[in-house]
Order: sequence, then structure tokens, then C-alpha cells
Amino acid sequence: MNIPLIINIVVFVGLIFLLAQTRKTDWSLSKKVLAGLVLGVVFGLGLHLIYGGGHPILAESISWFNIVGNGYVKLLQMVVMPLVFVSILGAVAKLHQASSLGKISFYTIGTLLFTTLIAALVGVFVTNLFGLTAKGLVQGAAETARLTAINTDYVGKVTDLSVPQFILSFIPSNPFAELTGANPTSIISVVIFAVFLGIAALNLMKDDAEKGQRILTAIQTLQSWVMKLVRLVMTLTPYGVFALMTKVVASSNVADILNLGGFLVASYLGLAIMFVVHAIILTMTGVSPLKFFKKVAPVLTFAFTSRSSAASIPLSIETQTRRLGVPESIASFSASFGATIGQNGCAGLYPAMLAVMVAPTMGINTLDPMWIASLVGIVTLSSIGVAGVGGGATFAALIVLPAMGLPVTLVALLISIEPLIDMGRTALNVNGSMTAGVVTSQLMGQTDKEILNNEDEIELTQHH
Repeated sequence: MNIPLIINIVVFVGLIFLLAQTRKTDWSLSKKVLAGLVLGVVFGLGLHLIYGGGHPILAESISWFNIVGNGYVKLLQMVVMPLVFVSILGAVAKLHQASSLGKISFYTIGTLLFTTLIAALVGVFVTNLFGLTAKGLVQGAAETARLTAINTDYVGKVTDLSVPQFILSFIPSNPFAELTGANPTSIISVVIFAVFLGIAALNLMKDDAEKGQRILTAIQTLQSWVMKLVRLVMTLTPYGVFALMTKVVASSNVADILNLGGFLVASYLGLAIMFVVHAIILTMTGVSPLKFFKKVAPVLTFAFTSRSSAASIPLSIETQTRRLGVPESIASFSASFGATIGQNGCAGLYPAMLAVMVAPTMGINTLDPMWIASLVGIVTLSSIGVAGVGGGATFAALIVLPAMGLPVTLVALLISIEPLIDMGRTALNVNGSMTAGVVTSQLMGQTDKEILNNEDEIELTQHH
């Protein structure tokens, strides 16, 4: 029997029981998540100090911890499709007139793409500021393996599609296949299907009020039911965050972090600048950024640890409607679109940074305004279909780099610090989609000011 492994697992389970004691307190979900985060960091550091980064016992322990961590993310992914489907369906069916649909989509997608464009510029700026290039990076065994995987898994799926084909791939020919998340753009396809169904329900209301009313009641019932499911899964957040954090901290390799430290620092500087940009945009539409960030903190914490934009959709919708006073229709749209269109971190900042790093090796001047303009254009356009699952950034980089005539090898070289940067990027993506929701809601004058100005911590897990 492997004694150290068993000890690790016993301690892990013990800490989960300790975390479960928070149920008896009246702590808010964000406090519990924070407790999970801190426990995870402490436990992870402990393991790291005892075993060091790449120890076999550590690897085996982590594969057991993953049952909780990855299990939690899987549960969230389980909820994503039903949630997006019923939220959009419910949102459209409640609209009474389909004309505001166009407005909502236009503002939401506009905000998302605009912020992605700025994110790309910020990416170009910080990379040039730090003078990062791809020249000194060494390709080890893990990276080579990653590169072959990238070439087989992703490149065929992505680079073969021209822009028109890409746009066509949003339209679902088989909605039930899309509900299974079969394609990278499945979320958008589900949104489109739900919108059509919703409009059909509205038209039915006009022609046959009795049947229409029944459908509306059914949709609302379905929505309440799915929300109950979402809240069930959300109560598990502290445990998931604890396990995910333990894994990240315990398995980080200090040498890799120091080696790629410049890239890490530049990335986080870029992310910080983007959060400031979001704050400025919010201020311009008349929302206090301090109030906003205080209210969205639990979602950002979750996005940060889970590294999945799509998995954050449930929390994002809840926060927008119950803390920021955004109507449900707008919240559902911005959260669902935001997980696929215009992710500021994964599809904006990151591909732009990589492009600027690779370009000098090809003899391109990265300060050339024309080159920067074409890069920003391509980044913004290709951000339209990046899936909100982990690894979306890799996907985005594989669309942008070939389009700029650059090699994709660099993507694999950053594998060792990918998780650390991905955490910040995901938080930025999710913040971008919530910002888009608030901006849209403000521009359309539909924000519930009472909810927005309410200082109390509204619980996200309890039923209201």
C-alpha cells in the first residue's frame, strides 16, 4: 500500500469536512469560496514543499483530488446547455415584442467586440513594453507532445474554415446535436435555436392566447426547475475551488514560472489594464465600478479558479439579475454570448500577445501601425467563435497566428504556465460579459436601480 498517498487523500477529505463546517455558519457564498481558495493554496503549498513539483506520489494524489475539482467543473458544464437554452427561451418569450431582440444583441455583441479590440491593442502594447519575443524559449518533451496534439486535434477543425463557413457553422442544422455541445460554436447555435423557439412562442400568443399562455407557463416552470438545479451545483463551489486551487499550487513548477516570468507579468499587467478599461466603460454608462466589482467578486473568484468561461454562465446570470439589476433577457444574452463571442482575455489579449512575440522571429516590425491594425482586426473577428471551454485561448491563437502568416509553435511552448495565466484570462472574459450586460441594460434604460444600489450581500445560492 502507498502510505503517503493515503495520508494525502485522508488530509484532503479532512479539509473538505472542515470546509463543510461553514454550512453551519451564516457565511455568504463568496466567503465560503474564499475559504476554499485559501485552504487550497495552503494545502497545495504544503504538498509542494513536501514533494516538489513533479513527484509521482503528488501526481497520483492530484488525480484523486481531481475527482472533486474536475468533477465540479463537469457538473457545471452539465448545467450550461440546459441553462443557456431555458434562459434565452424564457428571455425571448418574456419580451412581448421581438424588436428589442435586435437591440439587445447589437449592444451586447458590440460591447463584447469593442472590448476585445481594446484587449488586442493592450496585448500589443504590453508585449512590446516588456520586449518579449519567442527567441529564447526552449522546446522540451512535454511541449513537443503538446504540439503534436495541437496539430492533430485543433488545427484541422479551425484553420480549414473560411470566414463565411465559420459564420454558417453557427446556424444549427440539428439543434439536438448542438445541445450536446458537439461543436466549438454549439453555445451560439443553442442560443439561435432558443431565440427562434421563443419568437415562435410569442407568435403563438398572438394567434392562440390559451395555448400560448400554456407554453409560457411551461417555459417559466422549466426555468425555475433548471435554476434549482444550477443552485444545487453552485452550493458545491467552495469544494470545487478548494480542489482546483490545491492542484494548481501543488503542481506548479517554480523553474518554469521564473523562466517564463516576463510573459506571466506582462499577461497580468495586460489583464489589469483591461479591468481598468471595463471600469472606465462602466463609469461612462453611469455605474460605479467599485460597486460593480464588489458585487461580481464571487463570480470572478469562481472564474479564476475553474478556468471555464462557460461554467461561469450560471453565476454570471444570477449576479447580473440579482445584484446588478440587469433584466433577465439581457443577462442571459450577455452571459451566453460572452462565453463564445469576444472573450477579452482568451480571444483578445492572449492571441495578440503571442503574435507580437512570434513576429520578430519572422523579421516583422511589431511597432508598424499597419501590421498592428491588421492584427487587431483579425483578433477581433476571430474572437467570434471561441468556445467557452478550457483551452479556448489555444483555439483563438490557432486561428489568429496562421491568419497573420505566423507559425503556431509558440502556443505549445507556454504550456507550463498556461494554467496560471488562464485563471486571470477567464476572470477577464467573464467580467467582460457582465460588463456588456450592464452596459446594454444601461443604454436601454432597463437597469433596476434599486437592486444595483442595494448594499446588502444578496445570496446567489438561496432561492429568492
